[in-house]
Amino acid sequence: MESIELPQLDPRVLKATSVKAEDPTAQSPEPQALKITAASSNPKMFTLPWEKPLATWPEDLLANLPRGISRHVVRFVHVGDEVYAMKEITRNVAEREYELLRRLQKLELPTVQPIAVVTGRHSHDGEPLEAILVTKHLKFSLPYRALFARNLRPDTAERLIDALAVLMVRLHLAGFYWGDVSLSNVLFLRDADAFSAFLVDAETGDLQVNLTEGQREYDVDLARTNIIGELMDLSSGALLPGDVDEIEVGNRLVDRYHSLWSALTDTDDFGPDEMWKIEKRVNKLNKLGFDVDELEMKTAADGKRVLVRPRVVDAGYANRKLLRLTGLDVQENQARRLLNDLDAYRASTWREGEDLEIVATDWMREVFEPTVRMIPREYRSQIEPAQFFHEVLDHRWFLAEKAGHDVPMAEAVQSYVENVLPQYKLDSKDVDALNAEADSGVIDDEYTYNNPDDDGYNPDDDPDAAVWSH
Repeated sequence: MESIELPQLDPRVLKATSVKAEDPTAQSPEPQALKITAASSNPKMFTLPWEKPLATWPEDLLANLPRGISRHVVRFVHVGDEVYAMKEITRNVAEREYELLRRLQKLELPTVQPIAVVTGRHSHDGEPLEAILVTKHLKFSLPYRALFARNLRPDTAERLIDALAVLMVRLHLAGFYWGDVSLSNVLFLRDADAFSAFLVDAETGDLQVNLTEGQREYDVDLARTNIIGELMDLSSGALLPGDVDEIEVGNRLVDRYHSLWSALTDTDDFGPDEMWKIEKRVNKLNKLGFDVDELEMKTAADGKRVLVRPRVVDAGYANRKLLRLTGLDVQENQARRLLNDLDAYRASTWREGEDLEIVATDWMREVFEPTVRMIPREYRSQIEPAQFFHEVLDHRWFLAEKAGHDVPMAEAVQSYVENVLPQYKLDSKDVDALNAEADSGVIDDEYTYNNPDDDGYNPDDDPDAAVWSH
């Protein structure tokens, strides 16, 4: 009898980590001694105050960066020269999320980078403490609420939704069922005139060989519901522009997701004399930011048509091209903008006949590097060099249109730094307000560590207490 070869998980996933989360229902004992399983060799990890609840860690260790809303205590912590995000959760959940993030990283999907899972924590009195999941802070990224705390374009909500749709499609293509899609579980990076989205919370996720249509649609429907609620919450806090229709934005996610999924997975039906349409299909996917690594082509049953379907699709078409030419590793839309400027430089210097690799080296030395060196020191942690370059190009075009003639690059940079760049800065008061709001949804709040015998409940202050007493 002929055996059937079942589809298997990607081998990179199977070897991603030594951590294997246990069944959450299993009642295995907690480790009696501190255990750190790390994907990083940072020795400073061992000097942190693991014997203290995360909410009580000393201020001099903490980085004052905006946090997203979470059910758990989360802090950004300086660990040597790095900044790590620490999340205090149960051991099973921490190990499972670390394992999932490691697997997704091996598949080169846009997620935060897992650094370690810390278990077996105990206080000085021997009381057990929850585990901590450690991930690397995604530099230049912001939670969605921090983005709306600034003076942004009116279409910011739509651009965030477009980025989330791309992230969902990429995760679903890899077989990742999210189970809790929302803006709160994502970090955003500026990507030229758009955004890139990164998965930051995988607690409810599951990695499978393939997802069913029902699993994908559940994620999409849940995302729509959560997004509408989150935008309404922003609106009630006067952070959302008044002309934004929250329901329309939620519906946009559904439309964008289905449109992109269709573009990446549909089978095209061509006649034998229409094979040029294959190149057209591939070019369309390249413009969407995807490389087609493998195509499946077969003749239809009638023998008169050819069926063509992408089998392996990878994101990052422009990113990989720019990386090969210049060594710059940037977001996809940033890469497309930089490649366009490289082409313009090549044409303006009458060098169309030269190898692009040689021209790219000169463009880096004469155009890109001198421009990004002009980023003021206080903003170098606020904006990526590639994003700075893109926005300076936009600002230069605006100045030239206003002046009626070309504007030197150095003059455009100076004007941009003085008039536009300050909008990137969140002062400490704004960050504190955002973080206070983020902590408001925490289940295990800090006060429980200050007085463990007092849960803060007073039945005399509870109007429903009389009802529940009967």
